[in-house]
Amino acid sequence: MWRIESARIVGALARYTGDFGMAEDLAQEALAEALVTWPREGVPGNPGAWLLTVGKRRAIDGYRRRSALDDRYAALAHDLGEGTVEPVGWDPDQIDDDVLALIFTACHPVLAREARVALTLRVVGGLTSDEIAKAFLVPTATVQARITRAKKALGAAGVPFEVPPAAERAARLGSVLNVLYVIFTEGSSASSGTEWIRSDLAGEAQRLARVLARLVPGEPEVHGLLALLELTAARFPARTGPDGQPVLLEDQDRRRWDRSAIQRGRAALAQASQGRGLGAYGLQASIAECHAVAPSVAETDWHRIVALYEALGTLAPSPVVDLNRAVAVSMASGPAVALSIVDTLTDALPHSHLVPSIRGELLSRLGRTTEARTEFARAIPLCTNTREQAVLQAKHDRLNT
Repeated sequence: MWRIESARIVGALARYTGDFGMAEDLAQEALAEALVTWPREGVPGNPGAWLLTVGKRRAIDGYRRRSALDDRYAALAHDLGEGTVEPVGWDPDQIDDDVLALIFTACHPVLAREARVALTLRVVGGLTSDEIAKAFLVPTATVQARITRAKKALGAAGVPFEVPPAAERAARLGSVLNVLYVIFTEGSSASSGTEWIRSDLAGEAQRLARVLARLVPGEPEVHGLLALLELTAARFPARTGPDGQPVLLEDQDRRRWDRSAIQRGRAALAQASQGRGLGAYGLQASIAECHAVAPSVAETDWHRIVALYEALGTLAPSPVVDLNRAVAVSMASGPAVALSIVDTLTDALPHSHLVPSIRGELLSRLGRTTEARTEFARAIPLCTNTREQAVLQAKHDRLNT
């Protein structure tokens, strides 16, 4: 219930108090009171309204203790008698505004990316600090410190709790989408740890992207991101074996792909395509769609994927995009052409295992076994995910036989 209702509760409290940090603290206090009261007295008929009412009362108590019985206190106390509970019929439009304002505030560009991610998962996703820490393999105290600093930074910068004006919304929306993309990426291909996929983290990003798509249905890139997440997650059931080991694309049983997720992703991509042209997330979703509709690796439209990566590289240039383009080129035009692209990226990603692992794959396909083995040996210690390390080690060992 908390995971479902927390964003609305925090959003409503932020609107009432005008203080984002205070709203999050009040919501947590209300949750703590529920954990004590509900087992003893039973779950109320409208749990969300109960929590909101308790949060409001805690705010009033705080103002009363500080002897701040001013207009803000009067506004908070209006229609809130000692025995009343928040009406069941919240205004859905107002709730949507609150949730949207909450997302934009948690993802404000004044915060560092790590702080945006932690704050979004905490106040919008309803995750605990322990859950966030486990997802990103950092100490709980680190997450708590990030959240505390983020709330202080928002207060110090005077960031208002509101949906930004239309003139600012496009620029701010990019920060929101980036946060959701980072959360999903860490879930879909864990950068470290013992799990290849963290479905709970990726699923939370999908849920938040769906919420955002409902709140701002006229933004094509929101639908582009949602499409990317749905189409990528559709392959999750086939990406790991029974033992949790990664299953590479060419070895996946495509019958296990989630066809419902593919349909949802393609529908979102069609909606994104109705705008002024696809953005970076829409282009990545189009690449994911090429994989989703292909019967096999051999029958994939690799030439279209190369073209899409070229467009993505123009719109959002990065070494990782170029590296992915090289992989597509290797399938469309052969490993020799792709190797010349990868060789230009060595200095751009000096500490990443991606360049040596892809070089090893290309060299292996070219029959240059000794060089390929050397590249895999370089990649293994650079990789911090034990599951992926095992895949690289297996490739290295096969070249020794």
